[in-house]
Amino acid sequence: MNASFTARLRRLGRALTALDPLRLVVFGYASYIVTGWALLCLPWSQEVPGTADWLDHLFIATSAVSTTGLVPVSTSDTYTWLGEAVVLALIQFGGLGYMTISSCLLMAFSGGRIPPWRQRVGTVSLMLPPGFDLRRFLLITLSYTAAVEVAGAAIMYPFFRDTGAPAPAWQAVFHSVSAFCTAGFGLFNDSLESYRGHHGLNLIVMALSYLGAIGFLVVNDAWLSLVRRKASVTFTTRLILVGTAAISIVGTALLVAAEPSLRTLPPGERWLAAWFQVASASTTVGFNTVPIGAVSGASLFLLTVVMIIGASPAGTGGGLKTTTFTALWGVMLAVMRRRERPSLLGREIPVVRIRSAVASLLLYSLTLAAGIFALALAQPDAGLADQVFECISALGTVGLSRGLTGSLDGAGMAIVIALMFIGRVGPLGLGMVFFRPSPQPVEPEEDVVV
Repeated sequence: MNASFTARLRRLGRALTALDPLRLVVFGYASYIVTGWALLCLPWSQEVPGTADWLDHLFIATSAVSTTGLVPVSTSDTYTWLGEAVVLALIQFGGLGYMTISSCLLMAFSGGRIPPWRQRVGTVSLMLPPGFDLRRFLLITLSYTAAVEVAGAAIMYPFFRDTGAPAPAWQAVFHSVSAFCTAGFGLFNDSLESYRGHHGLNLIVMALSYLGAIGFLVVNDAWLSLVRRKASVTFTTRLILVGTAAISIVGTALLVAAEPSLRTLPPGERWLAAWFQVASASTTVGFNTVPIGAVSGASLFLLTVVMIIGASPAGTGGGLKTTTFTALWGVMLAVMRRRERPSLLGREIPVVRIRSAVASLLLYSLTLAAGIFALALAQPDAGLADQVFECISALGTVGLSRGLTGSLDGAGMAIVIALMFIGRVGPLGLGMVFFRPSPQPVEPEEDVVV
C-alpha cells in the first residue's frame, strides 16, 4: 500500500513538472481556492453555521486568493476567529503568489536549491527577465514582505487601540496584511469610512498599498542599488515609479475637482480622502473612506480608468499594469511624433514588450466586455453603471463596489468569481494556457490599412 501510494505521488510530481508553467500557475491558484473554500465551509469557521451557503464561501475564498476584496457577506459577522485566519492566510498566499510560496517551500525542504524546471516556471509566472536569479529574488521578497507587514501592524495597533476598535492587535495584523497584499478585506462593515479623518491610519494604509503594488522587481532593484551602490535603477523601475506617481498626482487633483461630496470637508481631509481613494483604485487595494455608491458620475468614471490601469507587474496588485499602459503611451507618442521606434524616458521600448502590451490590452478588453455582457444578462435589474463597475473591479482585483456584490444571485456570483480568478492569473496568461506554441507562418508580409 505504501509503495503504491509513493509511486502515485511520484507520478503526480512528474506530471506537474511536465506541465506548461502557466498551466501550473492556474492549477496552483485553483488549489488554493478549493482548499480555502473547504476550510471556510467547516462549522468551526462560521459564527452561525448555515447563515452563508457554499457559494458565499467559494466567493470569499476566490476573492481572498485573488486579493480582490469583494464580499457578498460580512467577513467579521460571518466568520469566527478561525475563519478570519483562513481568509487572512488566503490573502497572504494570493498576494505573494502561488510560485513564490511553493518555491520557498521547495527551497526549505531541499537545502535552498531550486531545480531548473522550477526556475523556468518561476521566471514565467513572476514575469521576471530571462536569466534572473530566482532564489535571490524569493529571499528578498519574503524578507521585504515580513518587514513591511510587521512594521505596518506595529504602527496600526495604537491607532485601533486608541479609537476603541475591538481586538486591536488582530485588527492591526489583519489590515496590515490585507493592505500590503492589496486585498481590501477588512473587519469593519463600512470598510474604512469611519476612519476617513484619521490621518495616521489613512497614510499607513496607503503606504502599505503602494509598497505592495509597485512590485517586487522594484524592491529587488532598490536593494541591489544599495548593496552594489549602482548609480541608477533599471528602466522598468523608472517606468513603474514615474507612472505610479503620475496617476496618483493627476488622479487626486481631478477627484478633488470632480467630486461634490468632498467639497464639504475641511481642505486637509478633502485632499486626504481624494488621495486615498485614487491610491485605493490605483494599487487595487479596494478600501474606501467615502461611499462609492454615492460618488458623482465623473468621479466614478475617473476611478474606473484608474482601476483598469491598475498596479505594477510582479507585485500584489492587479489591473492592466502600469508598465503595459506606459508602453502603449510610448507607442502613441511615437506615432504622433512620426517616429519609427517608440521610447520613454530616453529609452527605446523593446518590440516584444509592445506586442505583449497590445495583446494584454485586447484580451483584457474582450474579457471585460464578455463579463459585463454576461452580468447584464444575469442581473437585468441592476443598473449598467453598477454592472460595469463591478466587472472592472473584479477583473482588476480591486474590490470597490457600488453595493451590487451583496445582491448578486447564483449566476451573477459565478460570473464575478470567474472574473476575479481570471484577473489574478491574468487574461493574457490564461489565454496562453489554451494555445500551444505554433510555427511562424511563412507567407510573405502584406500591408494592412489601420
